[in-house]
Amino acid sequence: MIENLPFYIVIVFVITTLVTVGIFQAAVKRADFKSKTANIINFSLAFWLIFQGTLAVGGFYQKTDSLPPPLFAFAIFPALGAIIALFVFARSFIEKLDLRTLTFLSVIRIPVELVLWWLFENGQVPELMTFEGRNFDIVSGITAPLVAWLAFRRGTVNRPLLLIWNILCLILLFIIVSHAALSLPSPIQQMAFDRPNRAVLFFPFIWLPSTIVPIVFFCHLASFWKLRRSQK
Repeated sequence: MIENLPFYIVIVFVITTLVTVGIFQAAVKRADFKSKTANIINFSLAFWLIFQGTLAVGGFYQKTDSLPPPLFAFAIFPALGAIIALFVFARSFIEKLDLRTLTFLSVIRIPVELVLWWLFENGQVPELMTFEGRNFDIVSGITAPLVAWLAFRRGTVNRPLLLIWNILCLILLFIIVSHAALSLPSPIQQMAFDRPNRAVLFFPFIWLPSTIVPIVFFCHLASFWKLRRSQK
């Protein structure tokens, strides 16, 4: 763990991670809690949290001189691979996911942005990763409950609203992810050399790029998939 970091930041982030996983698992169970796919997802998520936490506690991700950086090779790329696998082998399951829950899950971005701001105040991430810099992803979290209400309030799905909102949220997500990646102390670092993105190399903040961001990203992709299928 990061030394001299206020403990409330760790507590808030751990709770945020568990709530994110909990909301996602609720969507999975609501889709078909008895299916083989649901069981695999739930088991994999529990294993993934433990696995990533163990690597981070052991200092594995703090060795940043290799290419690709360990964070990419053992956290981000495998998570993206899992998302691809779901769309290849479990498309029928994705279609059963509750669109309202997928939309509402983005509310978790509010506490994430608060944690990033606290980490910046403690010198662990650059200002550009906060809402005081170039990160406006908190807008996605603030608007998520409103969009989830407006899009389904008349018993029908407001497809144009959901499509526009998901596109904008993906753009905001891409901006912060790209800035975070290029601020990481590694051979690919291109910005924030005076205060790099160190926090995600430590426990429990490794769960941000390895778990929370992939879940949010998957929810947007699954929403697009469901909206496309519903149109057909």
